[in-house]
Amino acid sequence: MRLRVLDLFSCAGGAAMGYHRVGFAVDGCDIVDRPRYPFAYHRGDALEYLADLITSGDIERYGLVHASPPCQAGCTLTVGTNASQGWGASHVDLVAATRVLLQASGLPYVMEQPNGRAEIRKDLRLCGEMFGLGVLRHRNFELGRWATAQPAHPPHRGYVRGHRHGVHRNGPYVAAYGNGGGKATVPEMQTAMGITWTDVREELTEAIPPDYTQWIGHAFLTARQEVFA
Repeated sequence: MRLRVLDLFSCAGGAAMGYHRVGFAVDGCDIVDRPRYPFAYHRGDALEYLADLITSGDIERYGLVHASPPCQAGCTLTVGTNASQGWGASHVDLVAATRVLLQASGLPYVMEQPNGRAEIRKDLRLCGEMFGLGVLRHRNFELGRWATAQPAHPPHRGYVRGHRHGVHRNGPYVAAYGNGGGKATVPEMQTAMGITWTDVREELTEAIPPDYTQWIGHAFLTARQEVFA
């Protein structure tokens, strides 16, 4: 029987696809409809859903929980943009609440956030260049009840293409967020991250490349085998 992973705040399934590729069965949960999500899906509040699974005991059907709580409350990019645009920073920070429930689940977990979040423990940091991708997309991962070694972070091959601070640069990577200023088109984002099953810009800009969780899933299975060897 395949090990099952619960994918919380799943968006369109970038993380889910990586776990699937390494052999996991995947169940996703997000607060809005995600018709392009490629696996079993529950629409609902991710934290309420996790709490219900814990209370009912149904959490026991999972071997791992992955959570990508919304990052807008504290990610460097959003806070800086909000300040420059006069929008303030009114987003709800769900990282602490997510951690409490992940720990209460009793299961190994992975919590993902963009670079720049102070609230998340940085047990692992991945970058697109580690996998030869067309995005940098640095992401930090907090690992609960398991651990793995940090892989080497190779030097970047150049700039991210686009305008930044009034300067336009060309480079081998595309900016998979926002619009204008040389940001990536939808087809460019799909190619750069290896995500082909959705063409919705908002879903692509929030996604992590499946290569990240394929690597994490393999590392988790290896660590699990060592524990039970």
